Order: sequence, then C-alpha cells, then structure tokens
Amino acid sequence: MRIRYAGNTHVGMKRDHNEDSLFLYADQNVYIVADGMGGHASGEVASQMAVETLAKFFKETEEDEEITWPFKMDKDRKYQENRLCTSIKLANLNIYEAALNNAKQKGMGTTIVVCFYTDKHIYIAHVGDSRAYRLRNGELVQMTEDHSLLNDYIKMKDLTPEEIENFPHKNVIVRALGMKETVRVDITVEEPEDGDIYLLCSDGLNGMITDPDMREILLECNDDLELACNRLIQKANENGGTDNVTVVLSQYLDD
Repeated sequence: MRIRYAGNTHVGMKRDHNEDSLFLYADQNVYIVADGMGGHASGEVASQMAVETLAKFFKETEEDEEITWPFKMDKDRKYQENRLCTSIKLANLNIYEAALNNAKQKGMGTTIVVCFYTDKHIYIAHVGDSRAYRLRNGELVQMTEDHSLLNDYIKMKDLTPEEIENFPHKNVIVRALGMKETVRVDITVEEPEDGDIYLLCSDGLNGMITDPDMREILLECNDDLELACNRLIQKANENGGTDNVTVVLSQYLDD
C-alpha cells in the first residue's frame, strides 16, 4: 500500500481570517479537515485543537499500545475504528472543556472529517458538514452525510431543488465538536481500490462548487493531487469564495 496526498487551505474572498485547519499525518496514514466556528478567532482555536488532538492520540497509541484510553472501546467496532472514534471524542471533550474554562472561547466548536488508511481498509469519520468524497473509475460519490438542519429537512420532507437553494438556514449544523460533553461520530468503512482518490473538504468548497465540477477538475488534473487542490480552491473563489476553503486529497495505490 502507498498513499499519495496533498492539501491546501485558503481564507476565501469574503472572510478576514481562516478558521479551517488541516493535518496531513502521513506517518499514520491519517488525513484531517476541520472547519471551526465561533467568534473572536475561537473557531480557528477549536479546529486547530481538533487536528492536534487527533494527531497526538494517534502518535501516542502507536508508540504505546498499553496506554490508557480516555473512553471505553465499543465492542461492535474493530480496534482501528475504535482508535479513530476515540481520538475524535477526545478532541470534542478538549474543545468543550476549553470553552467552559475561557469566556472568550464560549460557544466555539468545529466540524471534522478524517480518512484513516490501514492495510486493507479506509475508515472515514465525520462530525458536522465537512465532507468526504471518493473518485473511483471516473465516478465521484459523496461518502458522508451532512449533520445539518438542511439535510434533516431534506430527509423529512421532499424538498424541490428550488426549496433547497432558498433554504434560509443552510449554515446551521446540528452536530459538531465542542457543542456538548459527548459526541456521536459517524464512521464508514470500506476497502479502497487501486487508484481511488478521496477528497476531504470544508463546506467552503462544496458550497461554492457542484459535485460535477469537482469531478471534472479532478479528472482534468490527471492524478496531480497538488494541482487538483489548488484548482478546486481557485474555482470556489471564482464562484464567490464566501467562506474559508480547505481541500485534502489522498490516493490509494495498491503497490
């Protein structure tokens, strides 16, 4: 197995600071995007805490398998899946407690989306509306389901494309790290195929670019991941760039 990867982030065209964070932890085959929220720069604090907590937990559990975990393992999940889930739950708790203890950071939080490769599987975990996509044999598929008010309405009611476009609370998310003391983490597990590209992004990308546009850019870049990241961000900014834009790409190669 060999993983190629690239990532980039941009403040966008309308914001004065960037609350997104990314982490490319190649040693552990862990790739992360987090989209912070909260005023007075606390959003970027939350997103940075999230990616750093995950990276630290993966490093510590790799170096010492006997280390005490902060949460009990879920018996229905495999070891590596528990490892990923626990790292996100720990990030949630750290952010939640930091916000309680610092008035300036009250209400801060972050979304997160992670892909973690093992020998034969990829684990995709997320909380919030940051997304993961998979490009396989020219077909782009969304792998995550937004934890957003809009998505809840779409599932409950048969909204027309016009109603979705005009929905007044598109930016309201119903699940994020830091909102509560505990958090539920969604994890998808699959076997990657040779050449698969996984795209992680904050909503500053998918809010500005359609899925067909993403697919077209990825195909045009012909596996040049760094070029693809930059062109995706460029396209989002050309379309308005109303939010911070972060993209992480990783490609599985069965060597």
